[in-house]
Amino acid sequence: MTDYRPRVVDGELNRRMAAMGAVLIDGPKAVGKTCTAVEVAASVFRMDVDEAARAALEVAPEQLFSSPAPIVFDEWQETPRLWNLVRRAVDDHDGRGLYVLTGSSRPRDDARVHSGAGRIARLRMRPMTLFETGHSTGEVSLQRLLDGGDPVGASSGLSIDGLLERIVVGGWPDLLDVGEREASLWLSDYLRTLAEVDVPGLGPRRNPGNITRLLAALGRSAATPLNLTSLAKDVGGARGPIASETLANYMDALERLMLIEPVPAWRPHMRSRTRLRASAVHHFVDPSLGMAALGVGTRQLRQDLNAAGLHFESLVMRDLRVYGQSLGAALASWRDSQTGHEVDAVLELPDGRWAGIEVKLGESAADAAAASLLRMAGKIDHERHGEAAALIVVTGGRFSYRRPDGVCVVPITALGP
Repeated sequence: MTDYRPRVVDGELNRRMAAMGAVLIDGPKAVGKTCTAVEVAASVFRMDVDEAARAALEVAPEQLFSSPAPIVFDEWQETPRLWNLVRRAVDDHDGRGLYVLTGSSRPRDDARVHSGAGRIARLRMRPMTLFETGHSTGEVSLQRLLDGGDPVGASSGLSIDGLLERIVVGGWPDLLDVGEREASLWLSDYLRTLAEVDVPGLGPRRNPGNITRLLAALGRSAATPLNLTSLAKDVGGARGPIASETLANYMDALERLMLIEPVPAWRPHMRSRTRLRASAVHHFVDPSLGMAALGVGTRQLRQDLNAAGLHFESLVMRDLRVYGQSLGAALASWRDSQTGHEVDAVLELPDGRWAGIEVKLGESAADAAAASLLRMAGKIDHERHGEAAALIVVTGGRFSYRRPDGVCVVPITALGP
């Protein structure tokens, strides 16, 4: 495809294909999974719309598997039997990178599939980062910061108003060249389909009206620990709170569709007795979903910069997940429940290194954010976890620099993998 826009996951996909017989690319609908998979494909079967391929799968699957490799099976979850056939084909054939599956949800409740461990590698794909959409220069590499490098690089110069628009429009490939009004219509339709088709399609007892209210409630709770009691009241509305089991069912459905992602609590060994939060913080996979669920645009965000700061945090978390995943890093949050002291994000690397990250929309808050990071780092048991590989304040500002206290300040519009 001549107009393909490179993605951070491209390198991850190539590495997995070089190591395993098959790769699953999963992620929400409309994040570009098919386009990315087709770039490496010799054969493509779109299982959600290709009736002939679905029929062949039932009566003569060998016809599909004899096609030139790599073979892409797009939206594989529409035919759950395909998973076990791919797993078996990997066992029966020598070679790596033979099959790529893409999917925007896990199968229905009643579908049974083997885990695929050791045969099918997994790769999560998310909406585009600011670096991928061209709104960040990417000149300040996250990997370089974690290796001790200085934050040297220019930002794209995107204004605060421009950042607010990116929060509202999001990182969806379909919305790269459209304005806020068109994006709002697209996102409203996306959420309507989610509530009326996608979530109920996973299994019984999922009410579209409740899902719509849940999405709005999650939008109001952006970047904060969830209060499940309040959430149940918001979803139930005038009829009273829904049952905790029902709420758990709805949250599970949204996670299976990969539309919300928990940021688990980081609970390292501390230098002194400290009670750390155990519950996760949830973010939409893209902040635009929360905006659309609330019917909020850039004008309303401009009038409430405190709320804008929380949704900016969700945007930064989206980008950190993508950049961190390419390094094998996991994203977590940290909070001292006794004092209320918290840090927005912690990146944990496979080799045990870690970095603390605070997110601030305004550059003027960098001093307070740096002090928070240093205080948190001083509480960690360094004999067990080592010193922080980096302490980073990600801002909506323009300038990148290392402070005298060692904390790096980086605009999100300069950050890249």
